[in-house]
Amino acid sequence: MMHNGRAARRQTMRAIRPQRQGARPLLAMWWAGATGVMALWWQNTPVVHVDLAEWLIGSGRLTGLLAGYTIAVVILLMARVPALERRVGSDRVARWHAMSGRFAVSLVLAHLLLTIGGYAVQANTGLVEQTLIIVLDFPRMVEATVGTALLLLIGFVSARAVRRRMRYEIWYYLHLLTYVAVYLSFWHQLAAGAEFVANPTARSLWYALYGVAGLLLLWYRVLAPVRLNRRHRMRVERTVQESPGVVSVLITGRRLHRLGAQPGQFFRWRFLTDGLRWSSNPYSLSAAPRPDLLRITVKANGEHSEAVARLAPGTRVWAEGPYGAMTAARRSQEKVLMIAGGAGITPMRALFETLPGEPGDLTLLYRASKTEDLALWGELRQIAEARGARLLYAVNGPDGVRPEITPRRLRELLPDIDDHDVYVCGPTGLARQSYEALREAGVPARRIHHESFEM
Repeated sequence: MMHNGRAARRQTMRAIRPQRQGARPLLAMWWAGATGVMALWWQNTPVVHVDLAEWLIGSGRLTGLLAGYTIAVVILLMARVPALERRVGSDRVARWHAMSGRFAVSLVLAHLLLTIGGYAVQANTGLVEQTLIIVLDFPRMVEATVGTALLLLIGFVSARAVRRRMRYEIWYYLHLLTYVAVYLSFWHQLAAGAEFVANPTARSLWYALYGVAGLLLLWYRVLAPVRLNRRHRMRVERTVQESPGVVSVLITGRRLHRLGAQPGQFFRWRFLTDGLRWSSNPYSLSAAPRPDLLRITVKANGEHSEAVARLAPGTRVWAEGPYGAMTAARRSQEKVLMIAGGAGITPMRALFETLPGEPGDLTLLYRASKTEDLALWGELRQIAEARGARLLYAVNGPDGVRPEITPRRLRELLPDIDDHDVYVCGPTGLARQSYEALREAGVPARRIHHESFEM
């Protein structure tokens, strides 16, 4: 399925801007907020006691404050704010969310153990007895206990070893309990936190922190998707078998050009039919978006993707997005190398068609286990011939030996590799190997653009 490549390239040109290092300012803001939280604790702790009980209680207060702050960051990262994802990339935001979640659970555990231990030492009681006293006598502690239990449950099921053994849908809906856990524990922070009880300014800032995070979450996870789907009313037009195990889904709708989707981006798709309506999966656009048509290409590697191949024409589609930062806006050089593997070929195919360039400026290297796995190969060849671009592939040999992507091989293919922008999309192993080889070949890190399909 070939789109009007020239029109798509003209539209893409408007999006090209020099790449900005969006992660550093955001990380600086995060650390500034954490520093402010520690300053709040320090201001309310005029004397640091050597006494064990006071030391434990003080440490419990600090870890509790940091846990509350980190939970607000987790909520913000769950909101899928488009501006944030465009600046730093959806995969990095997902990693930040997972990392912040682990920090939050660890801080909550530390807060519990330090606080209970401190009060137990102070009152000369056992840990179990002191736990019951805190839960039953301290303000809003029953709700906080339930919220904490939910947070620990979510942390447990989100551990990689546990998550691998769970159905995605079960994990996803358990993960939604985070909102309940946050709501239940928030009031305890204000009712029992010494930093807030007598400090109206601190209370107001804490309300503002959680209020902003909550409003962003409500807008981008609920209201914006409702508006998008009511406006565009997408449905499956038909499915097309591209190769064994690979199917494209053509999706129609109203005024799809107003979605603002760019080649290289993805949506989270929910197909409103039996077996699929309760799950939402990310699939990239595999062709330049048209005003009346979008296309995704899916490889069957699980129950969801296999069911997608059986979608009936007319099936209603619910989409959220667009997401992703691996677009033309990242480009800063005339010459571009694209390295794709697995499902990563879908956004690369759209970029290969639409990235502006003269003959010889664009090169696509497609990594697969065998030639039969080179999905969309016919289309890629047509694009390469029409644009004067280079199309290369690397597949395992007859003996199963994998061709390695090495600095020497990259320099042989592209002697001026250090003058290229490079887009990498595919499994984590491919991305890591490619990144290391590219850096050794002389490509600056700021010109290697990557989004992974494995979180």
